Amino acid sequence: MQLADFDFDLPEDRIALRPASPRDSARLLVVEPGQALRDLQVRDLPGLLRAGDILVLNDTRVIPARLKGVRRREATSMRVEATLHKRLSPHAWTAFMRPGKRLAVGDRVSFGETDDRACLLGALDATVKAKGEGGEVTLAFDLSGPDLDAAIAERGAMPLPPYIAAKRGEDAQDRTDYQTVYAEEDGSVAAPTAGLHFTPELFARLAEAGVETAFVTLHVGAGTFLPVKTENLAEHRMHAEWGEVDAATAERLNAVRRAGGRIVCVGTTSLRLLESATGEDGVVRPFMDETAIFITPGYRFRAADGLVTNFHLPKSTLFMLVSAFAGLETMRAAYAHAIATGYRFYSYGDGSLLWRAA
Repeated sequence: MQLADFDFDLPEDRIALRPASPRDSARLLVVEPGQALRDLQVRDLPGLLRAGDILVLNDTRVIPARLKGVRRREATSMRVEATLHKRLSPHAWTAFMRPGKRLAVGDRVSFGETDDRACLLGALDATVKAKGEGGEVTLAFDLSGPDLDAAIAERGAMPLPPYIAAKRGEDAQDRTDYQTVYAEEDGSVAAPTAGLHFTPELFARLAEAGVETAFVTLHVGAGTFLPVKTENLAEHRMHAEWGEVDAATAERLNAVRRAGGRIVCVGTTSLRLLESATGEDGVVRPFMDETAIFITPGYRFRAADGLVTNFHLPKSTLFMLVSAFAGLETMRAAYAHAIATGYRFYSYGDGSLLWRAA
């Protein structure tokens, strides 16, 4: 398939800059192949699932991964910005840097500084160890382990997606809004945004309805925001992300399937991880590794029966994934309906419940 197959026109005013409040008041478009679209709210989810179904959620925690600083080279300096992307070791990260082309291996960068004055809070310095494509660099920090984590938390800003950051700055409210209420494992530089709709009250009502919940971990990288640059999708390469499905969770999911329950993933991150952990035989197995799975129409799903997800960008890998899951024509019609009826798009936007096409 070609990139143009996944394009559509989206008015700028459909991009949500703040989330719904309360979280579960967001709209929910129910998409079931062969059935009429239904306009509901996320809080209606318990009535859309059956006792014995299980929701799979990604418990990763977003770190404040956007850092501003100053590159120093001999007598010259330059302001830079880094979005941490993937941890390589206790002291090293890959990052997308701006302006990446003007950085060189060996450059020193002082983060937490916005001008030539030294930061009064202490040093968060790094050395550029390698350069990749598209502004990606490897940074070796002087700090390591928990000391580095604490310094990043102190200096960093929440890494809002480009389509929000271009319209407004990050603020204190985003520290809460851009984090799921069940986040546990530090490591993501982008939120698993479908999970932002869930509240403790919604979890309680799901439990009352007999719907189980299970948690997996996929640390979402900044590569999720990178555009697809190849017209031929077979030439696109996904950035790898680290994930884990433990043995107890794998067995619970297999038991639900054996009992006739449905596996419903909350977010494309949970779905991609679960599909990576599931064999051709449909059995979910323990998984602790990186995954770069790229799901496009024609993919045969092994584990997920349903998907709760937000509305995605035109020509994005995520719109390709939902088109593979529910059918390209079905999703084109669903997105046209969502645009026409005022649904809010992207990370802080509304949600959808998709059922897998045959």
